[in-house]
Amino acid sequence: MYHIKNLEQYLTDYKYSVEEPELFWEGIAKNNFTWQKKWDKVLSFDFSKPEFKWFEGAKLNITENCIDRHLKENGNKTAIIFEPNDPKEKEEHISYNELHARVCKFANVLKSQGIKKGDRVCIYLPMIPDLAISTLACARIGAIHSVVFAGFSSNSLATRINDSECKMVITSDGSFRGNKCIDLKSIVDEALNSCNTIETVLVAKRTNSSVSMNTPRDKWLQPLLDAAKDECPIEIMDSEDPLFILYTSGSTGKPKGMVHSTAGYMVNTAYTFKNIFQYEENDVYWCTADIGWITGHSYIVYGPLLNGATTLMFEGVPSYPDWGRFWEVVQKYKVNQFYTAPTAIRAIAKENISHVKKYDLSSLKILGTVGEPINEEAWQWYYSNIGQKKCPVVDTWWQTETGSIMIAPVPSAIEPIPTFATLPLPGIQPILVDADGALIKDHLVEGNLCIQFPWPSIARTIWGDHQRYKDTYFSKFKDRYFTGDGAIRNEKGYYRITGRVDDIILVSGHNLGTAPIEDCINEHPLIAESAIVGYPDDVKGNALYGFLTIKSSINGNEHEELYRQINKLISDKIGPIAKLDKIQFCSGLPKTRSGKIMRRILRKIACKDADNLGDTTTLLNPEVVDEIINHAV
Repeated sequence: MYHIKNLEQYLTDYKYSVEEPELFWEGIAKNNFTWQKKWDKVLSFDFSKPEFKWFEGAKLNITENCIDRHLKENGNKTAIIFEPNDPKEKEEHISYNELHARVCKFANVLKSQGIKKGDRVCIYLPMIPDLAISTLACARIGAIHSVVFAGFSSNSLATRINDSECKMVITSDGSFRGNKCIDLKSIVDEALNSCNTIETVLVAKRTNSSVSMNTPRDKWLQPLLDAAKDECPIEIMDSEDPLFILYTSGSTGKPKGMVHSTAGYMVNTAYTFKNIFQYEENDVYWCTADIGWITGHSYIVYGPLLNGATTLMFEGVPSYPDWGRFWEVVQKYKVNQFYTAPTAIRAIAKENISHVKKYDLSSLKILGTVGEPINEEAWQWYYSNIGQKKCPVVDTWWQTETGSIMIAPVPSAIEPIPTFATLPLPGIQPILVDADGALIKDHLVEGNLCIQFPWPSIARTIWGDHQRYKDTYFSKFKDRYFTGDGAIRNEKGYYRITGRVDDIILVSGHNLGTAPIEDCINEHPLIAESAIVGYPDDVKGNALYGFLTIKSSINGNEHEELYRQINKLISDKIGPIAKLDKIQFCSGLPKTRSGKIMRRILRKIACKDADNLGDTTTLLNPEVVDEIINHAV
């Protein structure tokens, strides 16, 4: 696959992609992939339903494109480098030939356990090769994978298993994370107490810790792999068959199972990977995300492998055994493209620069950021200290729902500007609209970020709830996909994402819906009501501030214990990523006369901007605002 080489080519490609979107995407699809049958129609769509079909009638298997077609010329090339949590443990280099054999074996194991096309398989694994291999094994036989980040609680895991009625869970005895060892198997066991669709649990060995095995449901994975054949024919999939379900937080509580289809996702992720990271043969590419998030799906597994790349999987954390770990890995493998979250950059930047200076980072060519907009201070630190003022910083904007990168500075064509995602990739048509949905045509404006034309990797639905899909993304503004984000457009037409306009908060690059956290807190017998808002944090980007009303008065010492109990409840029910950094106990929450909590006021207080509360005339209880301000944490 070619990549854009200069601004002139970008402008030409972009113009063509907007004027002739079907011809643009058809050209990419035709010239860069293996198809069992070509499409009858490139695109049909209806925003009002909403329904999108790309490459209609085509037949394919994504793993043939990720693996098989590379074997003849590049079978011995490294597909995946696995760098373990402990730097003393030996790494793995998995060639495309070996990846093919291991994916086929795993696929045959799945079939031997009764998994067939269309079945849902939940994968709850640490960042070990089995995680990538199991997703590809599902795709090879047409099973729909649902990867759940192995930091989620048993309750969050159970919710996801039940929503998509998974038939199998793939997990491990435990996981290593820094100097911690986490018992994943017991989390799965607890989750399955409230799940009735799971027939089989496959357990990989990672920590070699003692776990309880529930026979005949639970089976050790390795003996099954040892007995399996290393050839497995591909299942022929329709272009619109679901490839995977991936859950993202919902502002109204229940997580949303975003469904991505096969062909459109394949074409879009491969194209964006090649262009954003300017991947060249023999480059080593590293994305530090977890495969449990969309970034890992698109830019650790599918995007790189579709391009025949060498992709690095890292099990550890940036601080273990010290804060130089990322750079030690870059030096070790001579990494060329490095893709990480602003949260990680800010955390590392707070540490002594000696952790960076002792490593050779001269192999780096492209630096990327993902998960949230990067602030200017972190951008400058990253550009100067990691890129040594030679590597472009690619600030990528996209979502679980979009499947692949939408707006970002293509390195060879667009000069990056700190805090701006800059311009859309070819094929992407962003617009800004005002609160009434009217198009804002000028530059130097701010508005609601929408996309006015479909792109191949758009999520097709929310699993089991198409009406919610329509209500969430297509109801606010007619015939447009509403991203949920606000944005500024400057005089050059560059976009700067300003953040969520609903009740979803980006914490360390993770979308956290406030409703499920509040529901969880409100289960505590002493809590009457709660409201969660975000506030700026130097490391996380945003942190969580909880305003809680309690049912009876308690003293200072009890406050501390209640604080601990609340965060334990959140950690157990949702996961440690959703814990509150600040908690304020209040006699009441500011409400409108209709009883709606005025979160806008709470956000201002949390952000220490109480002098600019705006209109408070609709408040039912204005007196509580003064009390909250006077006792703000």
